Amino acid sequence: MTTPYTDRPLAAVTVDAATEHFWTQAKEGLLCTRRCTSCGKVHWYPRALCPFCMGDTEWCSLSGRGTIYSVSVTRRAGPIPFAIAYVTLDEGITMLTNIVDCDLDDLKIGQRVEVTFKPAEGGAMVPMFKPA
Repeated sequence: MTTPYTDRPLAAVTVDAATEHFWTQAKEGLLCTRRCTSCGKVHWYPRALCPFCMGDTEWCSLSGRGTIYSVSVTRRAGPIPFAIAYVTLDEGITMLTNIVDCDLDDLKIGQRVEVTFKPAEGGAMVPMFKPA
């Protein structure tokens, strides 16, 4: 069986003071998160306080490369099938995301992926991943 990826409409994102830098970087094709200035750990979802030590954080760029930790192809939730996955980035954080631009039935746990960006309503670019 093959299930080719098909683009689907993405809802507009919510941009506020806490997320503005993330979405600005995404429009430039860069994936970023925050790193603690005290313990040095990166974390996902970006937040002003470190979830590990409650220290202050600063923005940092990510490689955009990682490995599929878990993946599921959803065929009945709507008219367009899609793959939802946890991707563990090379920096050690794990993101819930979509896998795109491939045959969805060929996806496997442990497969290498890289970030790509898909347009949402309102012009934002949403980070997703494709096979490397």
